[in-house]
Amino acid sequence: MKVGVLALQGAAGAHARALAEIGCETVLVRTAAALDAIDGLVLPGGESTVQLAMLRRLGMLEALARLHRRGAPVLATCAGLILIARRVTGPEQASLGWLDVEVERNAYGTQLDSFIGASDDGAHDLVFIRAPRIRRAAAGVEVLARHRGEPVLIRKDNVVAATFHPELGADRTIHELAFRSSLVAVAARVELEATAAHGGRETAHAVRSVHTGLVARL
Repeated sequence: MKVGVLALQGAAGAHARALAEIGCETVLVRTAAALDAIDGLVLPGGESTVQLAMLRRLGMLEALARLHRRGAPVLATCAGLILIARRVTGPEQASLGWLDVEVERNAYGTQLDSFIGASDDGAHDLVFIRAPRIRRAAAGVEVLARHRGEPVLIRKDNVVAATFHPELGADRTIHELAFRSSLVAVAARVELEATAAHGGRETAHAVRSVHTGLVARL
């Protein structure tokens, strides 16, 4: 599958490398046309106010809305989470409102207060850089990981969002979490197409083995 990384401002390169490691075709997104040509999207960290201003200036907001409406998988990290929150404080600012959460910007302090921690269950290393905090999440938002009791990784339908930077560590499970159902669907489609094209049991069996291995890894 082709996953775009919004590359108007912020840490796009690290996300692109992480996506490549889990088998995604990656593209850096800087235009509305690019948004219409991808299967999934990463909204990276950076400066949310700058990113929002550039999205407006470049006429990309409607293309973003189309991508969300068609159910494309999205991973939003740090500033990306701020962009899609229903309400933003610290100070208040406009946002896309995709997730019914309230987030506070720079809630841990300045750049000097950035730190590395671990999720409460020990499953994830967490890199916090001028990170937001999730102050409220609606009942339909699933909390996938916490740090000191606070939600730091959440999911709602096709959107996974993190207050931290998963792309800066070696663990790729969060990128897989965001895009794994689509990866499995792509693998299944490849299997069907190969079977139809070649009509042979050996080909179908070989492709099915790849599909099974991908599902097991995810």
